[in-house]
Amino acid sequence: MSRWNHNIHYHPVILTALPGGCGRVLDVGCGEGVLSRELRRVAAHVTAVDLDEPSIDLARRQDDGSGVEYVLGDFRTHPFEPASFDAVVSVATLHHMDAVPALRRMNDLLRPGGTLVVVGLARSRLPADLPWELAAAAGARLYKLRRTYWEHSAPTVWPPPETYAGMRRIARETLPGARYRRRLLWRYSIVWRKPPEPAAR
Repeated sequence: MSRWNHNIHYHPVILTALPGGCGRVLDVGCGEGVLSRELRRVAAHVTAVDLDEPSIDLARRQDDGSGVEYVLGDFRTHPFEPASFDAVVSVATLHHMDAVPALRRMNDLLRPGGTLVVVGLARSRLPADLPWELAAAAGARLYKLRRTYWEHSAPTVWPPPETYAGMRRIARETLPGARYRRRLLWRYSIVWRKPPEPAAR
């Protein structure tokens, strides 16, 4: 049976947001590389970066020759070339760092016209978010009746430092025009297209 958890559940959000014929993709906080290997189905080249050495070691051992390039390091300081990726993606990583400079760094690494997709965790604010909490709990219970939950081995941060409302504001201020969406299973998504370079006159 294939692996399933709340993060993997939203991998299709990322895969369907990427344009056809995508060239170079950066997976930020790749963990054991589950998404990275899925990305190879839609991208010519995938670079997967994580600063947790045990996670990168597991990703390399589990790879079946997919051609993913695994990098041990912090994407914020690793010497990637600016504007060198057609897409930058991340799942359950943004809450491990200061969101604003992290999103700006993703922007810097993205070529003009490229796509940024983030699936993240945030903190509920009660009582305002209580309906979401109840719906998530019910949804998770139903999914677990049909699937076996896989617990990843990567480091965790709980609770997330930012609220859902805070992440919506950060996304709109840092990435003008970004599409923010609250998701059922304690997640949100951000999809953004970097403006293309102005046409030469």
